[in-house]
Amino acid sequence: MIAIPTSRSRALPFFAKQFCKLIYQELHVAVRHYSQIIRNHGDEELDANVKPKASTKTNKAKSMARLINSKTWSSELESSLSSLSSSFSKTTVLQVLRLIKTPSKALQFFNWVSQMGFSHNDQSYFLMLEILGRARNLNVARNFLFSIKRKSNGMVKLEDRFFNSLIRSYGRAGLFQESVKLFTSMKSVGVSPSVVTFNSLLLILLKRGRTNMAQSVFDEMLSTYGVTPDTYTFNILIRGFCKNSMVDEGFRYFKEMSRFKCDPDIVTYNTLIDGLCIAGKVKIAHNVVKGMIKKSADLNPDVVTYTTLVRGYCMKQEIDEALVVFQEMVNKGLKPNEVTYNTLIKGLCEVQRIDKIKEILEGALGSGGFTPDTCTFNTLMNAHCNAGNVNEAMSAFERMMELKVQPDSATYSVLIRNLCQRGDFERAEQLFDELLDKEILLRDDGCTPLVAAYKSIFEFLCKNGKTNKAERVFRQLMKRGTQDPPSYKTLIMGHCREGTCEAGHELLVLMLRRDFVPDFETYQSLIDGLLLKGEPLLAYQTLEKMLKSSHVPKTSTFHSILAGLLEKGCARESASFIVLMLEGKIRQNVNLSTHTIRSLFSSGLRDKAFQIVGLLYDNGYVVGMEELIVFLSQNRKLIEAHKMILFCLEKHQNVDSGTCDTVIEGLCKMKKLSEAFRLYYELVEKGHHHQLSCLEDLRVALEAAGRSEEVKFLTKRMPQKWQSDKPAETSSRVQGH
Repeated sequence: MIAIPTSRSRALPFFAKQFCKLIYQELHVAVRHYSQIIRNHGDEELDANVKPKASTKTNKAKSMARLINSKTWSSELESSLSSLSSSFSKTTVLQVLRLIKTPSKALQFFNWVSQMGFSHNDQSYFLMLEILGRARNLNVARNFLFSIKRKSNGMVKLEDRFFNSLIRSYGRAGLFQESVKLFTSMKSVGVSPSVVTFNSLLLILLKRGRTNMAQSVFDEMLSTYGVTPDTYTFNILIRGFCKNSMVDEGFRYFKEMSRFKCDPDIVTYNTLIDGLCIAGKVKIAHNVVKGMIKKSADLNPDVVTYTTLVRGYCMKQEIDEALVVFQEMVNKGLKPNEVTYNTLIKGLCEVQRIDKIKEILEGALGSGGFTPDTCTFNTLMNAHCNAGNVNEAMSAFERMMELKVQPDSATYSVLIRNLCQRGDFERAEQLFDELLDKEILLRDDGCTPLVAAYKSIFEFLCKNGKTNKAERVFRQLMKRGTQDPPSYKTLIMGHCREGTCEAGHELLVLMLRRDFVPDFETYQSLIDGLLLKGEPLLAYQTLEKMLKSSHVPKTSTFHSILAGLLEKGCARESASFIVLMLEGKIRQNVNLSTHTIRSLFSSGLRDKAFQIVGLLYDNGYVVGMEELIVFLSQNRKLIEAHKMILFCLEKHQNVDSGTCDTVIEGLCKMKKLSEAFRLYYELVEKGHHHQLSCLEDLRVALEAAGRSEEVKFLTKRMPQKWQSDKPAETSSRVQGH
């Protein structure tokens, strides 16, 4: 999206974006010049898009490429290719390589024809290297480069153009260090870099802002290798240093050109003038233009030159000077283009010279030299909005539609934002719906839209039950690579209000993936909403993310999540959550802790239950032991109850004697006499055995099992009245028998 500035301080980004078409023109000229240099050095660029003339060879190449593109590489495919041709000409091989869509298949074909007896030459090796480089198969390309001499049996010698190709490929991939390494390796294999090599490397380094390294490479070019720079070398240096805010250094290189007998061309001048204007040195830039005119009758300023000056004066809001330059351009017979007009119109808008805009537009339309485009209307609408004339801006929008000029994201953002600022949300939403339905934000034309421009309409929609609509536009913006942390929060809070918290959680995940940190309110609102919707697991996950973001929720939030997990029967997750709380030193709730242990036992997670009990007690907390032991006993989990009582005794915690009776009696009935006696023994050791009523049942069970030592131990400690009753009971049993 074209960012329409609302103050002088924001003028530079706007003009830089508006000026991109002129920069492309300069680059086009520069690329043509560079291509000429490459041809002069024998570095033939092989364009895969060039259509060969219709011939038998061409048809054969198309048939072979069609087969390769439609099938996986196999022996059957090789047989099919062989049936099409028993021998291959150089033209056919080159054509097939150009037509194959997959680089890996192109390499397989390259190797296969070699096995079939075809001798590759420097042209086919270069083309294969270009194919791999363009597809960014850079490791494969590097290995291929250094295998050329071996594969060709020394018939194809490594030349600088092979290295230049891969250096450029590394540069396109943003791997400038690999470009430097490859350049360094040229010396070790006996290949001397040419001026094209240095130009390629300098271009890559300066694009990455490595000005010191570029300076060193230039010095090395002169002193170590003795390579003479050409005009394109200086164009690269001037542009690179100017773009890196080192315009004085760029100017120094401009003056150096005469020492190497390099004549500046129009690209050189336009590059320098652009750098000076960006640096605010517009008067100096204007003097350079005047000097350019005096220097040579064949070297005249062009549309780019004058438009650059217009832009420079507009950036400084010296609009009268800009108008003088514009008129001078027209007087010289140069035809202003759309960038010229839009740049001047923008400058006039900045100083509120609306009447002058109308005059210029009428003159342009009358001469048929310019038709207002999207940028023109966006500029006018923004100027009207800044002046508080939103209705005038809407009229301009309607005129835009009448002329069938295509609106872009900037068109809608400026109108929607200003309508919202006036409180006219109804019209703003209508435009928003149009923006959404036409998927204007997904178009590749224009600059990247800004999420912040839609902040007001997002807030309105999210407060009025229309968060889903806002999110659809927000996701379109994300597809264009734009980000805005505050908008994430607006949408998440909207989802929480509307009860669509799962969607809010998805946005939270997206936010974190992009390294944005949600604030405390966002997290807390989402957790509360998820719990209200009965989604404790998602609330748990959100809380974990909250802790990683260095936000600690209230203790009651922890308790609410744990209660929700228990209500959903999530025993294992509840246990993990208690561990999380203990690690964070969060106060425990005894009822929730007890419920968690019960849930673990009910789910068959016996070991986990005892582990959590141990952790709780180790950290100074307790659980409802009496409740747990009764629960275990009632559910016939007597081994677990036995272990739990032993744990209580170890921790010096009292246990009701009636509960102990129940467990011991139950163990006796289960024939678990070792466990029953051990529990009794531990109770004796702690002095808690006097109130037990199960001793006779234990004695009888032990006696029946022939465990005389345990019986003796037990009998000595049984109450006296039980011992005196023993013979009578025995006699009764004998008589009954």
